[in-house]
Amino acid sequence: MRAAALFLATLLAARLAAAQTPAEEAPLLVTGATLHTVSGPVLAGGRLLVERGRITAVLAADAPLPATRGPAPRVIDLAGKHVYPGFIAANTALGLTEVASVAATVDHAEAGPVNPHARAVVAINADSELLPVARANGVLSALVLPGTAPGGSIAGRAALIQLAGRTWEELALEPEAALQVVLPTMRLGRERLAAVPEPLQQEYTRFAAERLRRIEEAFGAAQDYLRARAAAPELPADQRWESMRPYLAGQRPVFVLADELPQIRHALGLAERFGLKLVIVGGADAWRIADVLRERRVPVVIGGVLELPTRRDEDIDARYALAARLHAAGVEFCIARNGDVFGAANERNLPYEAASAAAHGLPRDEALRAITLYPARILGVADRLGALAPGLLASFIVTDGDPLEAGTRVERVFIAGRELDTGNRQTRLTEKYARPPAPR
Repeated sequence: MRAAALFLATLLAARLAAAQTPAEEAPLLVTGATLHTVSGPVLAGGRLLVERGRITAVLAADAPLPATRGPAPRVIDLAGKHVYPGFIAANTALGLTEVASVAATVDHAEAGPVNPHARAVVAINADSELLPVARANGVLSALVLPGTAPGGSIAGRAALIQLAGRTWEELALEPEAALQVVLPTMRLGRERLAAVPEPLQQEYTRFAAERLRRIEEAFGAAQDYLRARAAAPELPADQRWESMRPYLAGQRPVFVLADELPQIRHALGLAERFGLKLVIVGGADAWRIADVLRERRVPVVIGGVLELPTRRDEDIDARYALAARLHAAGVEFCIARNGDVFGAANERNLPYEAASAAAHGLPRDEALRAITLYPARILGVADRLGALAPGLLASFIVTDGDPLEAGTRVERVFIAGRELDTGNRQTRLTEKYARPPAPR
């Protein structure tokens, strides 16, 4: 049994490695463009050298070109254009939903409340029409997070994918990048539930407490199981708790969906009790507890800038200014969208979420990093994504201006050194209906 499992794991690793190794052998040299490296200086008229899907050199216009292996580089002159690293959508249901209002096209959540063994990666539809749409506006990789059934608590394991591939194996960069935990609302005071009958108020409170207890028990049971297995390896394996091993060891992040201040505090307590590598997702109230988040080095994935305030007495632009507040407080953060199944169709708007944060106090350079370098750091893949630097995957976009401006066009897209067509269902429909109807 163990030999079979080892064989399957080795086969999967080989398939993933093959999927992420581009077939193009000839090096690629991009010249003439303004290179926005994100992690370093902006290079006007710079040169970008790509070999076997990775960036091997980022050079100023007058710097000598290093020797390349194999044939001479294929040169692409991009004079007057701009090159940026691809955007990373750090909170999305891309690939798990197609038409949110049609249940048959949504595979976003497993039945049952506790599913740490559920893997989003195997449910991702590589043929989804939404992937090319997002890709055409610069979103080249995404963290696909599973959801929960009503009343669920532990959704399963999220997958980091690149938005190019024929199968989920070809899409996957990190098949099990994070564990998703969903907390119930904890603002259930009488004032908020004033219009709700007293018996129903009590039911809401009881239901929330039950969900919190279930999460605590799941982490406790997994911890006890792993201790028992360490002491007696012959004990039968339980895949639910085995799947939580890297998260309880602090090797991979646990994403906790928490907007409200009580939820964030509860997540911090959960992380302290079980030694979790915590990431807050949503984080509408994160600025209220920014000092604690900074001291404990807990990052925040802002779950949408273009959202309404969570409190009636907050300023209308509270969510717009959230990124600037976290930046000023020294909290590690990145910008994402709200991650629900209805939002997946508009994941292409990610750069405009960052632009809105920039319009409300976040420095422009920080807004760009918030959808490139910072999500890569939070996900532990800054050695592969998030910037234009030697050693990273050659996943970048070519634009005619600033991609945070709605009028800017993404003209070319490269993922792991391969150029991809920017056409998609929306452009095909535009072309179809722009033509005059055929005469009858």
